[in-house]
Amino acid sequence: MTSTVHRTCPLCEAVCGLTLTLDEGGHVTSVRGDRDDPFSKGFICPKGASLGRLDEDPDRLRRPVVREGEQWREVGWDEAFAAVREGLGRVTDRGSVAVYLGNPNAHTMAGALYAGPLIRALGTRNVFSASTADQMPKHVSSGLMFGSPMAVPVPDLDRTDHLLMLGANPLESNGSLCTAPDFPGRLKALRGRGGRLVVVDPRRTRTAALADEHVFIRPGTDAYLLFGMVHTLFAEDLVTLGREVNGLDEVREAAKHFPPEAVARRTGVPAAVIERLARELAAARTAAVYARIGTCTAEFGTLAQWLVDVLNALTGNLDRPGGAMFPKPATESGGRRRPYATGRWRSRVRGLPEANGELPVATLADEIETPGEGQIRFLLTVAGNPVLSAPHGARLDAAFERLDFMVSVDPYLNETTRHANVILPPPRVLQSGHYDFALLGFAVRNYARYSPPLLPMDDRPSESQILARLAMIASGMEGGDLDAFVIDETLRKAVQTPGSGVEGRDPAELRAALDGRDGGERRLDLMLRLGPYGEWSGKGDLSLRTLLDHPHGLDLGPLEPRLDELLRTASGLVELAPPQLLEDVERLRAKLEEEAPEMVLIGRRHLRSNNSWMHNVGPLVGGSNTCTLQINPADVARLGLSGEAVVRSAKGQLTVPLEPTDTIMPGVVSLPHGWGHAGSAQRVAAAHAGVSVNDLTDESAVDAPSGNAVFNGVPVTISPTGVITAH
Repeated sequence: MTSTVHRTCPLCEAVCGLTLTLDEGGHVTSVRGDRDDPFSKGFICPKGASLGRLDEDPDRLRRPVVREGEQWREVGWDEAFAAVREGLGRVTDRGSVAVYLGNPNAHTMAGALYAGPLIRALGTRNVFSASTADQMPKHVSSGLMFGSPMAVPVPDLDRTDHLLMLGANPLESNGSLCTAPDFPGRLKALRGRGGRLVVVDPRRTRTAALADEHVFIRPGTDAYLLFGMVHTLFAEDLVTLGREVNGLDEVREAAKHFPPEAVARRTGVPAAVIERLARELAAARTAAVYARIGTCTAEFGTLAQWLVDVLNALTGNLDRPGGAMFPKPATESGGRRRPYATGRWRSRVRGLPEANGELPVATLADEIETPGEGQIRFLLTVAGNPVLSAPHGARLDAAFERLDFMVSVDPYLNETTRHANVILPPPRVLQSGHYDFALLGFAVRNYARYSPPLLPMDDRPSESQILARLAMIASGMEGGDLDAFVIDETLRKAVQTPGSGVEGRDPAELRAALDGRDGGERRLDLMLRLGPYGEWSGKGDLSLRTLLDHPHGLDLGPLEPRLDELLRTASGLVELAPPQLLEDVERLRAKLEEEAPEMVLIGRRHLRSNNSWMHNVGPLVGGSNTCTLQINPADVARLGLSGEAVVRSAKGQLTVPLEPTDTIMPGVVSLPHGWGHAGSAQRVAAAHAGVSVNDLTDESAVDAPSGNAVFNGVPVTISPTGVITAH
């Protein structure tokens, strides 16, 4: 007998609803899009369709393993945690402990609920994550402009008349920092209602091919183009502010140094096109500018993200229907009240500033290799593979060999976890509950959905229990109840907060009312009840029980203007010209006349993978999902290339198969991110190993305000195989 069940896909940022068919043994026999999900409405991509294969991957670890020399030994959970306890017990200085959180943490309840308490229990400031290899510039620019790093405006896709998109390819990525299931359908609907889509990208991506207009741009020069547009708005008196802001005059003065004629030479975009883009943006009835990973992972990533929202503000489209708006997630709390700041501490070796409580992953190897007080000796990784995802991964690979002890919470023995002393594997996807705490904060429509576990747990702990037990070991309180502690603290603060929906109530009474089969579900119920739609907020009736009674999810309505309630700046206004960013404008200005390298390297996204963590699923590997070097045919002819070529950078070299295509501009080559599985214990991945682009990227190159790694615009030389060239 088969059964039909529903859950949210946890494999990318689109949060699509899935309908799964399970046989009597709990095996997935089919996956379809959930047509009754009010947000995704039946949309599904190849990743979601392969969820069953990923969930039952035979190469996933089922039990903890301990490394003894070069061999791995399966152990019981108590023995595994005892090994962790012993390894951590040898640490005399918690300043020598570090944590790395990988991208999948944003896709699990465990990552959202338990990573913070675990870090606090470890008592370290050495926190690294995939955020500084991806999106930190957006958080920093949002923090400085709006006072909160999570106040990230998203394009109101379903109502806008004009969308200008830079460095994003949602037809492959399904969207990023913009949660929008069926992004392709939403873009087609935009055009179908007479709207205009313009894509700026060094490649004519699938998204660019769908657009009304595609504009080629030299990698890493987006901030120049955006400043040229800002210059045009001021020069032609096209500024229309929808609200009072701080810093308008400072932005006008800064923009004077970036006229379209000057930035055209740097960007490769003609001045007339820059001016027209600005005029069209200003003239549209509603409009939004959206930029993503291609602009974040560049030398001036934070400036580019800042200028995106400067343009949204200058055209009157910030916090306006059809413009760039702020979602209201169901688990949102009051958040920080103090103004945002970065650089509260700095990295030991290179002095790079902290942002959002994290240090740049680009300096992790420095901190492991460099002797002295605070040298990292103990590392915990959770769902991460920085050997393939961080800059100059080969150096990081070697650095991990120097650690005294390493623990990984991960389902795989991969390029990073092979260095661990203990690997603690979480259970299968279908054995885990799912709620998108992080991603629904970037949704283009307010929505909530909870997916309870679909299969019973076996003798292993849940991922939440794994992280909670690690936190209790680190705090010396093993055997304690972390969830109970968090719930009690949250309720204590809530009942003492003036104006809260539970002000003055008895915490014990509230605690007793919470639903949930485990601590994670009870904490979710608490957050939903206290959240903006919750039954304890005085503004709604949402709770865990409500979501369980609506297994396809709940539509909570379109985005509404709400910036006034989100602003956390000291002035109470949007800070259009934060001093830290104006300081970096001087660095941008100094490089305006700099000669561009002859060849530069960029990354690219694939629809059937997400970084390094889906290359062991047969149906997702192959076709267009391959590790090739895209290069313009003119460069192939000019350089005398054929078949494959050697790519050299300041950090290394790779031999890569060529994929000549006129969809990439001359002078630019592209390698996908997350490959390099030669010798992997993951058999499918090893058979389609590819090469790691991060053997070429430079860990010394970071975006100054955020510390984000630079993966786009990397200078390289390209030569035929067998030819030795000096770099």
